Amino acid sequence: MLYKYREFINESRQDIDSICQKYNIINYTVNEDGSIDVDGDVDLSNRELIELPLKFRNVSGYFNCSNNVLTSLEGAPSSVDGAFDCSGNGLTSLEGGPSSVSGDFSCSRNKLTSLEGAPSSVDGHFGCSWNELTSLEGGPSSVGGGFYCSSNELTSLEGFPTLFRPTMVINISDSPVKEVYDLFSDLKAIEYINETGCINKDTMEVYYIALLDVWEYSGMEIVKPENIKLRHYTLVY
Repeated sequence: MLYKYREFINESRQDIDSICQKYNIINYTVNEDGSIDVDGDVDLSNRELIELPLKFRNVSGYFNCSNNVLTSLEGAPSSVDGAFDCSGNGLTSLEGGPSSVSGDFSCSRNKLTSLEGAPSSVDGHFGCSWNELTSLEGGPSSVGGGFYCSSNELTSLEGFPTLFRPTMVINISDSPVKEVYDLFSDLKAIEYINETGCINKDTMEVYYIALLDVWEYSGMEIVKPENIKLRHYTLVY
């Protein structure tokens, strides 16, 4: 039995070596569970992959699996010290993706309806544009770079990172909630927008009395109701 187990391990190792050679993956270590750690970069982009060819654990460089036909991130590394890019696939979920990313994270141009499964912290930029998101809930709570989520169907700012640089660049264009954010156009207002509950995403109503609190807390000039023009929401006052 011991001989058969060793033979199985040797065959599995040969398969992994062959796959790594095919995809030009070098400086890797095979773990006991069959996953691999890579000291360097992994580039699996533009390969017409329907699934990741290996089970990754830790990658010290970037991990790029963009522009394939992936529908799942099963096998993706749990931690990436560089950037992680899974954009341009057919993903409907980020489950299985890394829990820690030290660089940028991009999941743009997929079919995501939720950010559940995203890393809790991204040290670089976070991009989820051109998806089918109606909410940012489940996304990272901390982002060190810019936040790009344009061309979605966001109806609230719930789930927006609570930890970010005051100078963060944010892009939420081509989403209904952008017209509410434009009443303030200031990152510090987002926390108050969520805390006051000025947006009712279920009824698509915006409460003017709550907007007053946001302006007050943010130290901004109040906009009169007659000067507020909303296309996607009904202003209630």
